[in-house]
Amino acid sequence: MRSKYRLGVDAGGTFTDFVLAENNGNIRVFKSPSTPEDGTIAIRNGLGQIAEALNKPVREIVQECDLCINGTTVALNALIEKKGVKVGLLCSTGHEDSIEIRLGHKEEGYRYEADFPPAHMIVPRHLRRGIDGRFLSDGTEHTLLNEQQIREAVTYFKAQQVESVAISFLWAVRNPEHERRAKAIVEEMMPGVFVCTGSEVYPQIREYTRTSTTVVNAYLSPVMRRYVERIDDYFMSLGAKYPVRYFQSNGGLAIGEAMQGRAVNAINSGPASAPQAGLYIAKPFDIENVITVDMGGTSFDITLTKDSHTNLSKDIDFLRYRIGVPMIQVETLGAGGGSLCQVDEFGMLQVGPESAGATPGPVCYGKGGTRPTVTDANLVLGYLNPDAVLGGTIRLNRDAAWQAVKKYVADPLGISVEKAAYGISTIVNLNMVNGIRRVSIERGYDPRDFALICAGGAAGMHIAALAEEIGSRTVLVPKVASVFCAFGQIISDVRYNYLASEPMAIHQTADLTKLNACFHQLEKQGTEHLLDDGFLLGDIQLSRSVEMRYQGQIHECPVEIPGGEITPETVDAMLSAFHRRHEELYTYSEPDNPVELVNIESTLTGQVSKPPVQELQATGSTLADALIGHRPMLYDADGHWVETGVYSGERLDIGLEIIGPAVVEEPTTNIVVRPGWCLVLESNNCYRLTRIN
Repeated sequence: MRSKYRLGVDAGGTFTDFVLAENNGNIRVFKSPSTPEDGTIAIRNGLGQIAEALNKPVREIVQECDLCINGTTVALNALIEKKGVKVGLLCSTGHEDSIEIRLGHKEEGYRYEADFPPAHMIVPRHLRRGIDGRFLSDGTEHTLLNEQQIREAVTYFKAQQVESVAISFLWAVRNPEHERRAKAIVEEMMPGVFVCTGSEVYPQIREYTRTSTTVVNAYLSPVMRRYVERIDDYFMSLGAKYPVRYFQSNGGLAIGEAMQGRAVNAINSGPASAPQAGLYIAKPFDIENVITVDMGGTSFDITLTKDSHTNLSKDIDFLRYRIGVPMIQVETLGAGGGSLCQVDEFGMLQVGPESAGATPGPVCYGKGGTRPTVTDANLVLGYLNPDAVLGGTIRLNRDAAWQAVKKYVADPLGISVEKAAYGISTIVNLNMVNGIRRVSIERGYDPRDFALICAGGAAGMHIAALAEEIGSRTVLVPKVASVFCAFGQIISDVRYNYLASEPMAIHQTADLTKLNACFHQLEKQGTEHLLDDGFLLGDIQLSRSVEMRYQGQIHECPVEIPGGEITPETVDAMLSAFHRRHEELYTYSEPDNPVELVNIESTLTGQVSKPPVQELQATGSTLADALIGHRPMLYDADGHWVETGVYSGERLDIGLEIIGPAVVEEPTTNIVVRPGWCLVLESNNCYRLTRIN
């Protein structure tokens, strides 16, 4: 660290989380209710809490930060809520409907459902304009670009008050000249309007994926630009010495300038930092296989890391929109502490995906919520302290939670309030377990081989039950669990992905000149970008991957390859790696069949110095010193209340064993130790839960 502090800010749907790392190794945690209407309000409130805790002016704290890092759900929320800007699309003639045809694709589970509604179109049909002009797959011009058609389309866009224009022409990845010219005309006729091209946003083969990604980027980038400008201006007004960094979906940091025109890279901004934080927490235990689960107020996010490697997704459907750019694989469910509970018309109890969010929030928050949530059920079950104050500002109201569960769940089902609350907890647990199985069992991984990493303010009350369901016997709960993604941000590096298409048959005698030149160009661009960003050559790391397939196949397999000059010997290694990967994914390989390379990718990482780690020292205190009381809690559906010991996490010494049932209370989260589990606080500021029967 170059300065006294490093600040991570993660803006979630319910709370905005703050982690302040000090250069002496101390980590401070803060939370403030999110303000979706203006993210700077929540940041201002959180910084006010930090200033009060440090007894320093906010300006002085910000000026002493070497990095201020922001993870945001702005792009994601705009996509979910359909609150992007009005977009016009210029595409090759005859391809105006490709984003609607969607390659004939229907989401898994709805393939044979005739009534399944079509995806919402970001660009309505009248704002999609076909333009004559064509390049061939080898990059040669077949038909001249019709500039008059572009001008006519732009005149119509102006009349329709279009705020952003996406441009995606066939084979622009082989020759982008037509897209560049079209962009220049749009910028000339519509100054100030955001314009992006497919060859800039996603320069790889697949016309539908490239067009869809470009359209999503055009839809979200003006929203992201306004947000970044507000955040940057706010920190600049406080005298920040270094530019704010923003977290990307690929698991790395970027400056605001890079994010303003690439909002598609910020869709999974918040949860993408969880795998990095999970590995950091698991490293002292020599654990390389982790499933990180993050249960906040609005959502439940799951990531899986095998052998210290977290998979990146490309060319996937996200919220029914095809996204091509690399993203950390995150399974997201509408299962958070604020998930609303109700009895449907069939008399079935439903939990989520609708959420109470930050406003009005759960009933027990006293901010106007009337329908019960998971948090209200946890309060009824005794898992939360009825006298607790959340986020430094919200005092819980158990009576209000009890009445809400009674009115909306217990009475309609004709059961006791206790059973209703336990039913809510059980259903949300099963929803979360199904999500964990999707990222593990359905992808060929046995969840029993993984440790669960607990993240999010609400997860500690459910984590042991989840581990029991999936068969995991080790759970790690860091003291920063409630602000886990913000913590992941302050230990992450700057990362940029550079993509290109270089289709060619790949074999021993192939001409590798173009391939090597293309990699060299990508990596030169990335290196210059990071050098301009203040990194030294020794701080920059490079990784490469290629997408290959057997000739005649439709889909490619990603294969990691080493850096440096690609030689015939390298080709042998690439082919062997491809055959192995193909067999892992599809259970077979065809080593005698010809192989072709399609897409290439270089990832440039600027390594950021990590905050020092402060090891806890034993104080010699006993369990009795940490015991702060007892309260009745429910652990089964029979309604048998169990008098349970309540321990203060701030008083608990390292190495002491707590045998469940028990609950450990931290300032921003509670950890429920179910019967049959043992909890120990380790010296790295992390709780380890192990199954004892």
